[in-house]
Amino acid sequence: MMHMTFYWSRQVTLLFTSWRTDSWLSYALTLLACVLASAFYQYLEHVRYRVKRGGNPAEGTAGEPLLLQRKGPGAGNRGKWSTAKIIGGVLFGLSSALGYLLMLAIMSFNGGVFLAIVLGLTVGFLAFRSEEDDEIAGVNSTCACA
Repeated sequence: MMHMTFYWSRQVTLLFTSWRTDSWLSYALTLLACVLASAFYQYLEHVRYRVKRGGNPAEGTAGEPLLLQRKGPGAGNRGKWSTAKIIGGVLFGLSSALGYLLMLAIMSFNGGVFLAIVLGLTVGFLAFRSEEDDEIAGVNSTCACA
């Protein structure tokens, strides 16, 4: 049965018909997976913004946007299919796919799944994101799929 309102139960079907929880252990592992996926989403967004900005995500430094950097004539960084643009596109695609999967998981209408995803997004935001990320994004979006 598909729920159309929030419900609180350890029995949930998440994303696939084969992903069903029927015990407290499977439900707890599902909630842990939701928390980790949500935090990983925030990490992907952080990496994507750092690549767009031109800094190294591991160091947390930012310089001139990578898409605008010049490395000499004919370096290939300004073309339509530059390496930086391709990397940015792949990161955007991964981030969008994960964001939409999180949105679909929330649409299971299970209260525990909802809270786990919100908790993961919050922890991921606090752990990985910075004010510089928000400057690049232009808006502080609260939507996981934005």
